[in-house]
Amino acid sequence: MGNKPNILDKQKAEIEASFASALRAAAELKLASMPQQKDASTRPVGEILHELQVHQIELEMQNDELRRAQLIIEESRDRYVNFYDFSPVGYISLNREGMIDEINLTGATMLGEARNKLLRRRFANFIAAEDRDHWYRYFMNVLRRDDKLTCELAILRDDGSRLPVYLDGLRLSKENEDPVARIVMSDISERKRAEESVREKEEFFRMIAENTEDFVAVLDLKGMRLYNSPSYARLFGDHESLKGTDSFADIHPDDREHVKSAFRETVRTGTGLKIEYRFVLADGSIRHMESLGGLIKNSHDQASRVIVVSRDITEHKQAEEKIRSLAFFDTLTQLPNRRMLDDRLNQAMATSKRSGRYGALMFLDMDNFKSLNDQHGHRAGDLLLKEVARRINGCVREVDTVARFGGDEFVVVLSELDIDKAESTMLASIVAEKIRAALAEPYELKIQQKGRVKSTIEHHCTSSIGVMLFINHEASTEDILKWADMAMYKAKEAGRNSIRFYDSKDWENAAGINHATP
Repeated sequence: MGNKPNILDKQKAEIEASFASALRAAAELKLASMPQQKDASTRPVGEILHELQVHQIELEMQNDELRRAQLIIEESRDRYVNFYDFSPVGYISLNREGMIDEINLTGATMLGEARNKLLRRRFANFIAAEDRDHWYRYFMNVLRRDDKLTCELAILRDDGSRLPVYLDGLRLSKENEDPVARIVMSDISERKRAEESVREKEEFFRMIAENTEDFVAVLDLKGMRLYNSPSYARLFGDHESLKGTDSFADIHPDDREHVKSAFRETVRTGTGLKIEYRFVLADGSIRHMESLGGLIKNSHDQASRVIVVSRDITEHKQAEEKIRSLAFFDTLTQLPNRRMLDDRLNQAMATSKRSGRYGALMFLDMDNFKSLNDQHGHRAGDLLLKEVARRINGCVREVDTVARFGGDEFVVVLSELDIDKAESTMLASIVAEKIRAALAEPYELKIQQKGRVKSTIEHHCTSSIGVMLFINHEASTEDILKWADMAMYKAKEAGRNSIRFYDSKDWENAAGINHATP
């Protein structure tokens, strides 16, 4: 280690000697190219003159090099000044007492003072009061450590305005000199404004999400929950526990693929789709939901998150179902009413056309029903009608339809009997007899009269049944109902508690119509 300086000095001397030799060779070459004087003096004088001329040329060449070097230095200095003074960041040098030793124009502009008035002033005087302790700790750490340190604080300028800045600090040490702190100061007011704008938007969103009755969820691109509004507690309890869970897991299995498809479409196109689906809650109950999704994109216009706003439409669905029930079902027996019957009969006729099988329509009327109402009141009559509906339903298949036509009249539609009319007649007869027998069984009705103890009465009631076979669309629904009704009256005329099939020839004969060939 001790001889290292000697080696460096030797290398330096060699470089200087090489440069001098090259310079002399260039001067010799330049002198040789110059025209010589004809009246050269004696040899020694000529040699002296030659040496002087060589030295003169060397000096001229050195002066040219110095001028070029000076020009380069001036250009570099101007470039440095431009880069230094007009840099978009402030450069500041502070001594160990925190005094400003050097500052560029940008830094002076940030501090709001002329540069010549800032030298030897304490930098801490420009720090906002609430950040001053932070600055002192930061500055002391910069002077103690060798690595670059950063911090954020607010500058308070003479005009009272504030400027948020970001500092990069590094200690510089020279031999036999106190360390100095080099500070790079960046204006971050635009970033702070952007952060504040984002914070205000997030706060605005949070206030809406946390005070709305709707359900607001933010999901990642795989459907995992990132945020759920407090309203979700009404469905799942602690809404915070939903974070990180699969948003599709609570959807009814029959609706799950539909919801996933809508979610993928929103991510792909950026367009939200309004959909309806069902949630299955922990207790097994079902809630009907309506949701609309929207895509959130990042600063690079890439899909980032999905926001879903939902509302519980269970009560709306129940109201719709109630309206539908009132429109198509009898409120007392919950059987289809006449409007629904028309639709079911048309369906049965369309099915008959496709399959070539007969169907049948039965028209039922309760015998002596009026006497029950007269003796025990309409409550007793209502109880009997409910029981009649239950018994008829127990005698038919799920594909068949039992409807209340009005009062104590009921209609049964049998579908898909047989392609043979005789076989179909036999099948319809079996069902009709089963119904007749069931309805003829005694009825035990528990009646509660006002101010009286609940009592049980036994009532005997039979039915008269008319049956009409149909196939394809050979007759209209109105005709089928009319003819079955006519057959029912034939059953009543036959003594009640009986079954009659409609036969067009019987009715024509009874009306005196003659089909004989003249």
